[in-house]
Amino acid sequence: MPKLPKYTLDFNEKSRGWDLTNDKTNRKIRSYDSKETATAGGVLEKAVGKDGGSVKIQKMNGRFQEERTYPGSRDPKSSKG
Repeated sequence: MPKLPKYTLDFNEKSRGWDLTNDKTNRKIRSYDSKETATAGGVLEKAVGKDGGSVKIQKMNGRFQEERTYPGSRDPKSSKG
C-alpha cells in the first residue's frame, strides 16, 4: 500500500484562521475561520481528496492535539487511534 499524503491543520497568526497545508509541498490547501469548522462533519476528508491522507491537528500553541486518517479504512493497524 502506498504511503498516505501528510497534511497539517495549524493556526495562522497573520490571518487569525486555520490553514490546512500539505507537509511535502508546504502549500496551503484550504483556510478555515475556526478549528471547529475545519474538523466538523467530513470537512477535512473532503479537503484531502479521494486519495485520502493523514492530517495532524495542532492546538493554537503549536503542539499536536491529534492525528486523523482519511478514509478511516487506510489507518495503519499498528496505530493506537
